[in-house]
Amino acid sequence: MFRKKALALSAAAALMALSLTACESTTPAGDANADSGEKPYVAVVSKGFQHQFWQSVKAGAEQAGEEFGVEVTFEGPDTEKDVAQQIEMLTTALSKNPDAIGFAALDSQAATPALEEAKSRNIPVIAFDSGVDSDIPIATAATDNKGAAAIAAEHMAELIGGKGKVAIVAHDQTSTSGKDRRDGFVEAIEQKFPDIEIVTVQYGGGDQLESANLAKTIINGNPDLKGIYGTNEGSAIGVVKAVEELGMKDKLTVVGFDSGKAQLDAIRSGVEAGAVTQSPVDIGYQTVKAAAHAIKGESVEKVIDTGAMWYDAKNIDDEEIAANLYE
Repeated sequence: MFRKKALALSAAAALMALSLTACESTTPAGDANADSGEKPYVAVVSKGFQHQFWQSVKAGAEQAGEEFGVEVTFEGPDTEKDVAQQIEMLTTALSKNPDAIGFAALDSQAATPALEEAKSRNIPVIAFDSGVDSDIPIATAATDNKGAAAIAAEHMAELIGGKGKVAIVAHDQTSTSGKDRRDGFVEAIEQKFPDIEIVTVQYGGGDQLESANLAKTIINGNPDLKGIYGTNEGSAIGVVKAVEELGMKDKLTVVGFDSGKAQLDAIRSGVEAGAVTQSPVDIGYQTVKAAAHAIKGESVEKVIDTGAMWYDAKNIDDEEIAANLYE
């Protein structure tokens, strides 16, 4: 809690100086760009940059930028644990006076001062992927993460015969997506499968090595464990690595979330049973599309569901599934 308060106070201090600078001009950014004939500018600040998922989101954002005639920048922290780095990126983006912002919060509380600054300057904020625990974003383009996690839970239950012990390796407990992908799985198991026990939920920050170490500890501490659910690409790959290193293939059911080459290979080889995929390209596309409409003063949907579906070795090459997978 202290760290979150410190991040929020630090962001607030930086934004106080930014506000003073912004107040030197009474002309809104959008009007200035319109008068100069420049393209409207949309700053997109993601939760990460390294994972192929975020690269696919970036591709969708850039596609929409070209289609709707807006300039787009896309950046994210080095890892999905770097809250301070993300807040710095968001603050820097605001200093460039964008016409709109796309934002996927790692920590909504830490981001509050920056979001309030954007609102005070009439800069529309489009939340994406995880959403933001705030009423400031005018729209959210995201997967229904709770619903998607429930799909993962139902397939896990089917794969282990409806009973036994399972565990969760989650990517975080601060972002909306992290909490929803955990809670959607937990709630589905508790409500529909009373003979399945979730023995623990551990958080690896989406880091493959840390997630692998957590999975090994869980497996070693629960010899009768039947399955582990990884809530994002890095988490799932970490679990896969643990299973491989411990020689647990065919002894433990792994269910994942997202895509990526390592996860696709694991599903094809049978180490991972299957996963829920989002549509990352559409997440990026819908974020910038909504921003472009908002800049023009046009209405946008408050919630933009970008979809999710289950894939495994049986349907991984189906046209509809393959279109939503990335390497």
